[in-house]
Amino acid sequence: MALDLLQNIVLIFALSTLVNFLFTKMKIPTILGYLFTGVIVGPSLLGVIGMHDDIEIIAEIGVIMLMFGIGLEFSLNHLLRIRKIVFVGGFLQFTFTVVVTLFIARGYDIDWKGALFIGFITALSSTAVVLKILQERSELTSNYGRTVLGILIFQDLLLIPLLLFTPILGGAVADQTHQLLMLGLKAIFIVGLIYVGNRWLMPRLLDVIAKTRNQELFMMSVLFICMAIALLTAELGMSLAFGAFLAGLMISDSQYSHNVFGNLIPLKDLFASFFYISIGILLDVNFVAENPGLVTGTVLIVVFFKAITASGTAFLLGHTFRGTIMVGFALSQVGEFSFILAKVGMDYNLITDFIYQLFLATAVISMALTPLLMQVSRPIANLLLKLPLPAKLVDGIFPLPQIEIPEIRDHLVFIGKDSRALNLSVMAKQLGLPYVSIVFDPDSARKRQLKGETIVYGDAVNDPILLKAQVDKADMVVISIGNLITSMVIIEKVRALNPHAYIIVRAKKVEDIEDLYKSGADKVIPEEFETSIELFDRVLSKLLIPRREIDKVIGRIRDDNYGIFRDKEMRSDFPALKILANIEITALRLDDESPVLGKSIVELQLRNNYGLTIAALLRDKELIDNPDPETIFTIGDIVYLMGRAEQIANATGVFVRSNPSGENIIDN
Repeated sequence: MALDLLQNIVLIFALSTLVNFLFTKMKIPTILGYLFTGVIVGPSLLGVIGMHDDIEIIAEIGVIMLMFGIGLEFSLNHLLRIRKIVFVGGFLQFTFTVVVTLFIARGYDIDWKGALFIGFITALSSTAVVLKILQERSELTSNYGRTVLGILIFQDLLLIPLLLFTPILGGAVADQTHQLLMLGLKAIFIVGLIYVGNRWLMPRLLDVIAKTRNQELFMMSVLFICMAIALLTAELGMSLAFGAFLAGLMISDSQYSHNVFGNLIPLKDLFASFFYISIGILLDVNFVAENPGLVTGTVLIVVFFKAITASGTAFLLGHTFRGTIMVGFALSQVGEFSFILAKVGMDYNLITDFIYQLFLATAVISMALTPLLMQVSRPIANLLLKLPLPAKLVDGIFPLPQIEIPEIRDHLVFIGKDSRALNLSVMAKQLGLPYVSIVFDPDSARKRQLKGETIVYGDAVNDPILLKAQVDKADMVVISIGNLITSMVIIEKVRALNPHAYIIVRAKKVEDIEDLYKSGADKVIPEEFETSIELFDRVLSKLLIPRREIDKVIGRIRDDNYGIFRDKEMRSDFPALKILANIEITALRLDDESPVLGKSIVELQLRNNYGLTIAALLRDKELIDNPDPETIFTIGDIVYLMGRAEQIANATGVFVRSNPSGENIIDN
């Protein structure tokens, strides 16, 4: 028996490794790879693995680990920040979906209890699949991404009451009033258990164990807590998964929660893979082959109506038309926790085996379609926006009032939805620089407007929004989006409106640099590369290496990594452009310790010694272009040096005393 189980596990690991290797190459979520693996090895295809009790046990442990992980990640503080989306949006989406599904299920000649239960399992969406895609696309913090996240959180929380309510719906006891009373008492007990465990029991217990400084003992104790509370809830007539969630919730606010979660991830993913594989094993491919029209029609109905109800929820929350479409497509599938609930429903005869198989097929196929649906949601929304739609539908029912921006020229335009772009506007305001920010997040835009910032709400891929920010007259445009395709579209539109604007773009990856330069960017800053440079800068500073040497090394690194991409864009018949591609201008402020005070420009021989040119000099708010070689440097002068980054780094020490902070460097 043990040998058979080991053989099955080895076969599952081998096949899932191969499948997920191929799926990763095709950028398909690994969860779908596990589902596909289960279908292949299951009794309806290769038949090498049946649904043995041992596999079910491992899958059950996977469910426990999944729920424990959700409990650990759950944060009451985060929940309060997006409480409107979670409770209002989540409740609306769930209610709309259940009501619509109830009427559709009745059309399949299902009794009202079964139809209501089908509404429950249909309303839940896949947290694992959707969040992974949002993270990969850097859209988790976007306006629509936060709405999707909030609704998914509500669905995850709602799983627990649904697991408790399902036996009552199935008529497990004759006296349902008594059962509801017992459910209320259990709820009170659960709240008390969470409060006591979260505030006193778990922090003290984990602190005592952690002080032993034995990591194995610590993790063993955490797993014991998880399993023990899961067994406790099972003894009370609730599910093991619910107990695991409570255990995670009690540990979530302790100072050791991050350590627990970090060590749990490999174990959680390992056991969770068996859960998804077990779902694939359960799927009867013969059922799909025998009922292709029914399965296809049910999948289309579920995806369509779930997208409609989720879009309606997003619209009521104030999203624009594009946002409603993207939220709808993101939540249009059936989720992994529906499988847990469906199994409980089977135990209480709420659904027949035929309906259960139809549900499995619909759920697996809808999850498999999710990456494609989320990919096409934006293009479909853009296509539909070309139709003569009502203004309320396009702008949302709570449109943000656009402020009137006076006519300005040579200003800065910041485009982005993340904290980096928003912080740029704060710094520009403090320095008194003219700027306009374009923000595609109504809540953030409203808050910034109330603070007196110049904010335009809207999507920067639209020409009217760019013109509202007067991009056509801007001196510089900073794009901090992260998404490659969206950034390229915005660059092309900005370049079409203003051929002379200097465009700086934040890239998520180094390999995106070339495409962004081809689109028309003047400077691309890859996030992951610049983070590494910043860390390296801090390391060298801590080692007390002179600022001049640090700047020299970092300048050479930037030239080596950025220059190769810019050189590719330079035409071979204009060799001068290749030289100019790596030219930078840096401003240095002269303080009372500057070595050049009292000296003239000609004395420094910058061109001969360093290959640099002084492009300009700012003195008493007066800009001096091409200063006379006999000009004497004085305190407070701002010197604009032009040259390559490495050359500028070499000459910095000539103008300012070397210091680790580099505070005399105004712009680099």
